[in-house]
Amino acid sequence: MELLPAIDLLEGRVVRLHKGRYDEVTVYADDPAEPARRFEDEGARWLHVVDLDGARDGAPVNVDAVTRIVEATNLAVEVGGGIRDEATARRWLDAGVARVVLGTAAIKSPGWVRALIAEDPSRVVVAIDARGGEVAVEGWLEGTGRPATEVAREVDSWGPGPVALLYTNIERDGTREGPDVEGTAALDQAVDATVIASGGIGEVAHLLALREAGVRAAIIGRALYAGVFTLAEARAALSGEG
Repeated sequence: MELLPAIDLLEGRVVRLHKGRYDEVTVYADDPAEPARRFEDEGARWLHVVDLDGARDGAPVNVDAVTRIVEATNLAVEVGGGIRDEATARRWLDAGVARVVLGTAAIKSPGWVRALIAEDPSRVVVAIDARGGEVAVEGWLEGTGRPATEVAREVDSWGPGPVALLYTNIERDGTREGPDVEGTAALDQAVDATVIASGGIGEVAHLLALREAGVRAAIIGRALYAGVFTLAEARAALSGEG
């Protein structure tokens, strides 16, 4: 299983929201490059970065912070939040980001998203963020009325190859109460794409449960910052060494 530590940025600082609520914020670091370097030292290959200001406001805000991370590490960085048009996506890719995470745009502007995927599916992740099974957009503030499985199957048909899908159960995000194992596994079985689990991972046992269900990748956030386990400990447990 591929583990992607997460850095969520709000006003340039590393934070975590509780269930996606901007009024329930915990600050973990003022310099985002510091945890990024630590994750790299512990064996991470990928880093998941979310521009929370951008997700809420509809345009990238934490550009300088992301640039510092890219320049300070050799991690493959994927970035999401506020990428609403093709020009913005391409600017991130030209700036050294390995792939862009597109959520709202995939729902509201599928034409250019499909074109970008057709060009190179390895550089795009489509985020499927759901609350009560319904996909939400605009920083999780707006419901779409569309079921997560329906959107996943549609996206899975785009491009010359499957694009990675990032599935977040919003109600689990930041809670550490456990991921939506059943929902993530069901989505993974419904598509050819790799489905990345996100939301609610609070202990190593949660990662083991996801792997047992066939999930191939997971994002870890709050549990790492709270010191429940380290990325190195999680990797060791998944490899049978922990």
